[in-house]
Amino acid sequence: MAVVKTTRSIPELIGDVVNDFTVLVRKETALARVEMSEKIGDLGIGIGLLVGGSVLLIPALVILLQAAVAGLVAAGIASAWSALIVGGVVLLIGFILLAFGISRLKSARPVPTRTIGQLERDAEMAKSQVRNDNDPSKRAA
Repeated sequence: MAVVKTTRSIPELIGDVVNDFTVLVRKETALARVEMSEKIGDLGIGIGLLVGGSVLLIPALVILLQAAVAGLVAAGIASAWSALIVGGVVLLIGFILLAFGISRLKSARPVPTRTIGQLERDAEMAKSQVRNDNDPSKRAA
């Protein structure tokens, strides 16, 4: 086994560790910010679809109620059927938007999974380096 000599002092080594750790924390923080902004964008789209579906469901209910009243009051089938058709179409569109919005919200988890995975990999790498540095078989006598 060859003995490796370094000319760096302990304070220099500690300074390098602190510098490397600071850079790592900055990069991980930047990654978390980017990932969270992507998740927030997905949540915004889901909420927008939910609001759009809800807005269309309210007039659909009003139109359907007007159609029922018009059908009972007036004996003219034409106006009631037209109101029912319009209300049914708007109701269907509202349900479709609502379903898409709910599915988008379920799939968009606002957790920075990539950042968490990277931090776990960094922790494993640090543990393995500490284990390798403390291995007595690698030290020269």
